[in-house]
Amino acid sequence: MTMLDRTAAADGSWAAQGRCRELDPDGFFVQGAHQQKVKTLCAACSVRLECLADALDNRIEFGVWGGMTERERRRLLREHPGVSDWYEALERARTRSECRTG
Repeated sequence: MTMLDRTAAADGSWAAQGRCRELDPDGFFVQGAHQQKVKTLCAACSVRLECLADALDNRIEFGVWGGMTERERRRLLREHPGVSDWYEALERARTRSECRTG
């Protein structure tokens, strides 16, 4: 367990529950086709939404976070400049999507 894992586990944060918690963090800072492989790791993560919201809220510029690349996150930020709470916005979008498909 890394220092980050111990800190996250101690405070009960979402990061302690991520599928990536035991993986090499450098693996999430890749380019090109490798990004698609990393995104598949995020797809089934139980805290994907929290991870993505944190990256968007904090304008994290590099790496795959919450299943999105830096380019995808930049586009989302440009398309929705008025969003101040990304977790809330993503949760609403997920709920609407589930209602349409369910």
